[in-house]
Amino acid sequence: MNPEIFIPITFFAMVAAIVIVPGYFKSQERGRLQDTLRAAIEKGAPIPPEVITALTSDVKPPPSPYRDLRTGLIWLGIAVGFAGLGFAVSFDEPDALMPMLGVASFPAFIGLAFVLISAIGRGKKA
Repeated sequence: MNPEIFIPITFFAMVAAIVIVPGYFKSQERGRLQDTLRAAIEKGAPIPPEVITALTSDVKPPPSPYRDLRTGLIWLGIAVGFAGLGFAVSFDEPDALMPMLGVASFPAFIGLAFVLISAIGRGKKA
């Protein structure tokens, strides 16, 4: 295979795998759980209402200031990583620093937005 085409194909395959594989495993887990429930129903075992509620409810925890702060700090860490990468690469290629700082600005502003949301939401009760 031609190396010029192999690298982009590998990159897009990796992105697709990151998106598709967790969904596949989640559907497999759901299928096993449904098989278990089906077997329990066929045997006549009672199913507690808590199990039904857990299956039908959204499992994502509600937003909180602590979660927003944590997410913001992760985004800021990603921005610092990009800026550090730009700084390290600029030793060999001096023109690389400014574009990498530009790339780092996107996760930095997302992180700052989450930190701001966390600060605003601290005084409010849900």
